[in-house]
Amino acid sequence: MGDITNVRQRIEELRGLINYHNYRYYVLDSPEISDAEYDELMRELKQLESEHPELITLDSPTQRIGAPPVEEFGVVEHPEPLLSLANAFSYEELAAWHKRASNLLAGRSFDLVCEPKIDGLAVALTYVDGLLVTGATRGDGYRGENITQNLRTVRSIPLSVPKEAPPRFEVRGEVYLPKAGFKKLNEERAKEDLPLFANPRNAAAGSVRQLDSSVTAKRPLDIFIYGLGPVEGKAVPDTHWGIMEYLKSLGFKVNPNIALYHTVDEVEECHQNWVEKRNDLPYEADGMVVKVNPIAFQRELGTVAHEPRWAIAYKFPAIQGTTRLVDIGVNVGRTGSLNPYAILEPVQVGGVVISQAALHNEEDIHRKDIRIGDVVVVQRAGEVIPEIVGPVKSRRTGEEKIFVMPSRCPVCGSEVIKPEGEAMHRCTNAACPSQALERIKHFVSRGTMDIDGVGEKLCQALFEAGLVKDVADLYYLTKEQLLGLERMADKSVSNVLNSIEGSKNRPLSRIIFALGILHVGEEYAELLAENFSSIGDLAKASQEDLLSLPSIGPKIADSIVTFFRQERNRQIIEKLRKAAVRLEREKVEEAKPEELPLAGLEFVLTGKLESFTRPEAEAKIKALEGKTVSDVTKKTSYLVVGVDPGSKLAKAQKLGIKTLSEAEFIKLLNQNTSSF
Repeated sequence: MGDITNVRQRIEELRGLINYHNYRYYVLDSPEISDAEYDELMRELKQLESEHPELITLDSPTQRIGAPPVEEFGVVEHPEPLLSLANAFSYEELAAWHKRASNLLAGRSFDLVCEPKIDGLAVALTYVDGLLVTGATRGDGYRGENITQNLRTVRSIPLSVPKEAPPRFEVRGEVYLPKAGFKKLNEERAKEDLPLFANPRNAAAGSVRQLDSSVTAKRPLDIFIYGLGPVEGKAVPDTHWGIMEYLKSLGFKVNPNIALYHTVDEVEECHQNWVEKRNDLPYEADGMVVKVNPIAFQRELGTVAHEPRWAIAYKFPAIQGTTRLVDIGVNVGRTGSLNPYAILEPVQVGGVVISQAALHNEEDIHRKDIRIGDVVVVQRAGEVIPEIVGPVKSRRTGEEKIFVMPSRCPVCGSEVIKPEGEAMHRCTNAACPSQALERIKHFVSRGTMDIDGVGEKLCQALFEAGLVKDVADLYYLTKEQLLGLERMADKSVSNVLNSIEGSKNRPLSRIIFALGILHVGEEYAELLAENFSSIGDLAKASQEDLLSLPSIGPKIADSIVTFFRQERNRQIIEKLRKAAVRLEREKVEEAKPEELPLAGLEFVLTGKLESFTRPEAEAKIKALEGKTVSDVTKKTSYLVVGVDPGSKLAKAQKLGIKTLSEAEFIKLLNQNTSSF
């Protein structure tokens, strides 16, 4: 690869470029290059490092992918304790804290710094000679777990800092999982019949404490730096506000909602504003952190009972309620999993009446010691499914009943088993009616075959009428059959049939996902579609073939082989083939990504499109190497606006993002390809 000096210079140049663009993308949310250009820089760096492994350094961007699993975490002694905060739950308590601090400072006035209190996991990051050398959890405040390798995978954490930084210093921050990432993670786990995370904080904590950091690397963790720890060898600003500005200049991600106030009344106004808008935040926050601004005053105030006197958490009103657990019901999922759920006396929590809540599995119920008849605490936050936090044991009467998972399927009466190593109980009957119905619901849902107009109620009606016994039967429905159902008029029947017909040409990854193979979620379906040209090829794959693919382990490989071995599943696939459902990878002309007309462009869709479904529009964009995402950001190229657009339109207009009507979108596609 040429002279080693030139190679070293090119590697350093690539690292500088990639770190710069990481900072623009993950910290400033203002990228300057396309994803394809970024990927090309990373590919070149990986190639050079693979050819010259002696040049790999700890701060190389390639080291974010995760390392081999460790047996256990080491222990890190914190040079200065990571203290927890006292709480204020009312303006009176906040004002009392402020008055105590003022009295201790002999009445001297001081500004206050205020920012949202992220519901995540506190960590300490130590940098020596410009490099990240240690990342640790808070632990007991004095000793934490060494999770350095896991934290290296969080792309908003700098692996190195500018030369202007102190030779040794520590920053403190909160690692968290954004709401969107949490929702997607739980959706993927639900589709793979894995236990759901209760909330984003648990998901973030579980992610950074993985012994296998490659698992952490796959989760969209983020961080906000909220303070500076011990510093050696260089003077730093003398106010907390100045320090946060200084840390931003070093490349650290600071919460954009941080603000400086002069009075406690201004803080109260800020707090009330965020109480009303807390659900608009892209992360979970349970209050505001208020800090005395001058560092000298912070040192003078000191600590008491393991809490700093110079800071307080001004909490938001809790989105919780108490009610009685009337019973525990059990649903049967599409893969035979038995899913317990709480039947509650209706209670209003966060403005919503809740009568049911998630219980995850029997182990979780027993771990929390939840019993039928208990008065329980119910929690709801943002878009998180309502859950039971735990029982109010002091209100037990002795008549409460311990829940036991049924030994027979509540739907078909077949034997229930709990496979070794799994948290879920399962019905052993593959022909269980509930499984069949849930598979049909899954098949038509958004993200799979996306058959518009065929929702849960119509699936239920079709199944109960005996018109659809498996997913393939959908493609054999007739107009006369649908007209015979209640509330099905001529126009709605035509729409349903057209939608079913349009679904025949979904991408191969969609049909793989739609088949409902145990443990095969959306990401694994895409991986399989990339490596097998058709359902037929996938059906012939051996366990060894599957295990050769990245991320596919014995459990998933065995599930795929078992699925295609079953005669009933092969019959369904044959029925789909005869109905002209495309079971092969779409044939497209070979073209380099950079030569395709939409390469580097990012699209967001809002509202209903008349000419094609949302997945069809996304497929057309992707076929031209464009990218589709769900949220409007500064890097969005176009917002495609359909009928009844949502809040994304206002956000795009505010950011100055170019919008396209459906007609303009079609014109753009037609200008760039003759295949549509």
